Amino acid sequence: MLFRVLFFVLMALGLTGFGTAAWIMSRPPATAVAAVTPPAKKMVVVTARAIHAGSLLKPEDLTTKEVAIALDNGEFTVESIDAQRALIGSMMRRAMGPGEIMRSADLTKPGEHGFLAAVMEPGKRAVTIGVDATSGSAGLIWPGDRVDVILTMASADPTVRPGRRVAAETVLPNARVIAIDQQLVQGAAPSGGDAQSRTVTLEVLPGDAERVSVAMRLGRLSLSLRSADAVNATAEGRDRTTWALDVSSAVGSDAAPAIENVVRVFRGAGEAREFKF
Repeated sequence: MLFRVLFFVLMALGLTGFGTAAWIMSRPPATAVAAVTPPAKKMVVVTARAIHAGSLLKPEDLTTKEVAIALDNGEFTVESIDAQRALIGSMMRRAMGPGEIMRSADLTKPGEHGFLAAVMEPGKRAVTIGVDATSGSAGLIWPGDRVDVILTMASADPTVRPGRRVAAETVLPNARVIAIDQQLVQGAAPSGGDAQSRTVTLEVLPGDAERVSVAMRLGRLSLSLRSADAVNATAEGRDRTTWALDVSSAVGSDAAPAIENVVRVFRGAGEAREFKF
């Protein structure tokens, strides 16, 4: 009897051990939890504010934002000083809100085929003038700005009064800048005072293009930046001329010198008197 009880106890222990081993073996193997590595990030160029379609990009329109490389499809502009400068003056093909990433498909750059035709308003013309870093406001003028074109002339004719030998006048008011030579955008040369000519392209009416062409032969052209609120301003000051005598009294008066009238009265052979009036 005792033997039988011992047999059943051993059988129960064996079945329990076998069942435990089978349960352990039936469980799926434990997998190590892989460490999630966040994707690397890079700085890209984005819009700093809302920009309308057809606008020309200015420095204040651009800023930078950090994005994951996984989102980069190769169309983004990676942040750098040269990259941002290369975008200045480009035309926006669509409206964009603040913080949107700049893609190559969103803009047309100066020099690309059809850029000027897309930028100009119907009936307008593009005219290019040469300026130096000083007369071009030393890099402070950007595409999209409004400027006045000022002509300064000097006469070497000695018969002309000093107060009339130098004159300036606005030959083209309120013109929109649509392209600027890259060197002018960077401003004056860091050393040496490079004064070689650079180019500024303006959007003008057909008749104004002819005025600018003549003005380039008459004297030196310079640009005067207008306020951002002067887009629809009238063409004030176009026909007003400023002479040297209007700026400095040191060049003399414009009035003609007084002419003295002298009358000589002779009495006899040796007496003569002069009367001035």
